[in-house]
Amino acid sequence: MTAAPAPHPRASLGRVLDHLGATLLDLVHGDADGGGAIGGVVIHDPLDAPVLPPHALVLGVGVDTPERVVALLADLGRANAAGLVLRAPAPVDDAVRAAADAAGVALLGLSRGAPWAHLAAMLRSLLAEGDVGGAEQESLGGLPSGDLFAVANAVASLLDAPVTIEDRSSRVLAFSGRQDEADPSRVETILGRQVPERYSRILSERGVFSELHRTDQPVFISPAEDDAFSMPRVAIAVRAGDEVLGSIWAAVHAPLSEERSQALREAATLAALHLLRARAGSDVQRRVRADLVGSVLEGGPGARDSLKRLGLADVPLVVLGFTVAAGDEAGDPAQSHERERLADAFAVHLSAMSSRSATALLGGTAYGLAAASADGAEDAEERMVALARDFVERIGERTRPLIAVGPVASTTAGVVDSRATTDRVLRVLRERHGPGGRGGGPVVARLADVQTDLLLLELRDLAGARAEPLTGPLARLVAYDERHAASLVPTLRAWLEAFGDIGAAADAVFVHPNTFRYRLRRVREVGDVDLDDHRQRFALMLQLSLLEG
Repeated sequence: MTAAPAPHPRASLGRVLDHLGATLLDLVHGDADGGGAIGGVVIHDPLDAPVLPPHALVLGVGVDTPERVVALLADLGRANAAGLVLRAPAPVDDAVRAAADAAGVALLGLSRGAPWAHLAAMLRSLLAEGDVGGAEQESLGGLPSGDLFAVANAVASLLDAPVTIEDRSSRVLAFSGRQDEADPSRVETILGRQVPERYSRILSERGVFSELHRTDQPVFISPAEDDAFSMPRVAIAVRAGDEVLGSIWAAVHAPLSEERSQALREAATLAALHLLRARAGSDVQRRVRADLVGSVLEGGPGARDSLKRLGLADVPLVVLGFTVAAGDEAGDPAQSHERERLADAFAVHLSAMSSRSATALLGGTAYGLAAASADGAEDAEERMVALARDFVERIGERTRPLIAVGPVASTTAGVVDSRATTDRVLRVLRERHGPGGRGGGPVVARLADVQTDLLLLELRDLAGARAEPLTGPLARLVAYDERHAASLVPTLRAWLEAFGDIGAAADAVFVHPNTFRYRLRRVREVGDVDLDDHRQRFALMLQLSLLEG
């Protein structure tokens, strides 16, 4: 028996290929064993050179010719990147190989059909351990604690079959090697990181999931004539007490022997420990990251050190704030869980689109810190607005998302100010789209997009703080309407909003123009106001805006 190769260090390019090779990635050219830990996963943007962390793994989306690859490799070599991923078949010729060798960058090929976003998410999941620093890596059952890919490979060795570990929603958390030995449905599942809906429907109709959750024994699934998969499966639920955490699935040729069934039962127990450890580690990491991001946003003596630990020191930053328009169910635990889920989705989207970022959920708002290029503050803000709009399109407006983009900040004090601006913009968006709001308008905004509404809100705050009563012509009109059940205030508002157009204003309040003219004369008389004076018109429009708030 030959000795097993020594495992690659965590967060190394070799480890990425160990776990994602053959199915998602192939080494096209270069050395996967050289260099240190991967410093981050970055999606290449040809229109905006990203800020690369040291030893980055770059996803070359749209880099489809040898000339483009050579040009990009020159930049990556200067940035000390670890590798470049290209869509297979990778455009590699002698010039590309020479450029890769000169840059010291390994070239990898991404399987056709695999979405870039799924690769980015899988890579970040694989490399997440120690993302913000932590203790020495523990082990469970002789495997690195929380390393589900190592667990999957260990189970695959025990069963002599390709294995996936999935959560309760049939989302692939990790998979073993040798997936090419399975049927096309398994490969499709790996490429999409999710069991396709048509396969899940077949399994559900056959009662497979019900049986899987009911028993602690392996369940053998033989393919039927109408099934979309051709190889049998054996699956077992992964449990922690009464809670089903997920499941292990193996593509096999026949039912397992009693010896291998026992091995799978023991593997499910081990996988449960790793899933619990991964979940606990994720919770700890989330709390640590929230503390670091919170320290940066609040400023103070620890902000600089927090930026360093987040890997965001010495780069201009944009602060983004994400929340949802709260409804009556805002205090419901299910609503809180949904906010956490959306905050996690926002973090994944931001990290996939920005080379260096950090996100944390603080008091119901998910704040993102994203590195911006130094080319121009206006361009950086616009790129972040485009990123936010793309996120809103992906998750759909059913969730009522609201995103504010703050100004670019180059200092820790500037980050604090940018966060304050982000909060002010979010307030306007909540007023517009929350319960009782007028609706309409963008759900993604910068200060420039909402500055007038924001000033009106803050003027209303000032008036409320001073407890100043409504005075002047508008106060007289309001009092008259209350005493006589009249409509002088709506008449005035319609006339001002129509810029003095009697016909349009009359249509807005559904009366005849002559009736409207009579009411407008009463506005002048009761309010004792000169509507030909532009200063008085402005004052009335301002007071009406504050009154509406």
